[in-house]
Amino acid sequence: MKKILFITGSINQTTQMHQIANELPGYDCWFSQLFTDNAPLKYLLTKTPIFNGTVLSRKFKLKSERYLYQNSLQIDFGAKKNKYDLVVYCTDMIIPKRMRQYKTIWVQEGMIDRYTLWSKIVRTLRLPSTLCGNTSLNGASNICDVYCAASEGYKLQFAGKGTEQRKIVVTGMPNYDNQQQHLNNDFPHHNYVLVATTDMRETFRLENRVAFIKKAVKIANGRPLLFKLHPNENFKRAEKEILKYTPAGTMIYKQGNTSHMIANCCELITQYSTVVYTGIALGKKVHSWFNIDELIGLAPIQNEGTSAKTIAALCRDYLNHKGDKKSFDPQMSMSEFQRQEAEPELSNELIANW
Repeated sequence: MKKILFITGSINQTTQMHQIANELPGYDCWFSQLFTDNAPLKYLLTKTPIFNGTVLSRKFKLKSERYLYQNSLQIDFGAKKNKYDLVVYCTDMIIPKRMRQYKTIWVQEGMIDRYTLWSKIVRTLRLPSTLCGNTSLNGASNICDVYCAASEGYKLQFAGKGTEQRKIVVTGMPNYDNQQQHLNNDFPHHNYVLVATTDMRETFRLENRVAFIKKAVKIANGRPLLFKLHPNENFKRAEKEILKYTPAGTMIYKQGNTSHMIANCCELITQYSTVVYTGIALGKKVHSWFNIDELIGLAPIQNEGTSAKTIAALCRDYLNHKGDKKSFDPQMSMSEFQRQEAEPELSNELIANW
């Protein structure tokens, strides 16, 4: 039985990988939190707080592995137990050299951070992508053999940053490809302005949180406010700030289904957060620190939740490919899969017309 290793990170990344694995019965699927073999980076991870707010930290590893154990999934942290036929990555910013011998597929898991002057310097000098301190170079290394993008807009963005366009296919993005499903929910509140915060301070980026809160109050203009805190935030600090600078009655949620909260809101305010795409898909008025027109062009395709199935089909095709890595054509594989998916529909239409 062929073995596949899925690299996880945040809970969002972990659940997306689980969805893909569920579409691959008959394969021996294993999971590992993102890891590195780089000695200096390992030292920084274990001896300093630099990466405490990132998916490389022990906190994220424990959350991810708790989910894996709860779902009875096989864990091979650091890929020490097995040799693999395929490795599926949620980031191409850290891929140990020994793992590059295997067939590799990269899956987009969320919004890509803003490309800055520092990102350009890191890329130009060919420094480790992790030095960016964000995800601005995720999908841009050209290391993996196949890249699964959320939309045509992101496909062009990854190609523009250095990944060969022939490698990139638009599959959609699990967890963000069927936003209409969230309209049917039991969240008790409606018609509020939702503010989805980020973990910028926890990941060592500058943020004037007080100014952001005051701006949200101004946008709400007397309407009810609901703050949904990022799971990686310092809750105590964030809650204290919100209560100080917002009107009485402002709601604060530390947990809960953010997509359901977006479905029930009348307006969405974000900073740098993938959840803005949920708002766009559901036709909400949205605010973001990204350009809204650009976000609309990048928004993940909506395919009724079939992204995981599409990515799994690519995995199967690549696993069964007999040639070398360069001879595999993901574009052709994708076209063939789409043709096969369309055939039952076409047959039903012909039967109905007949």
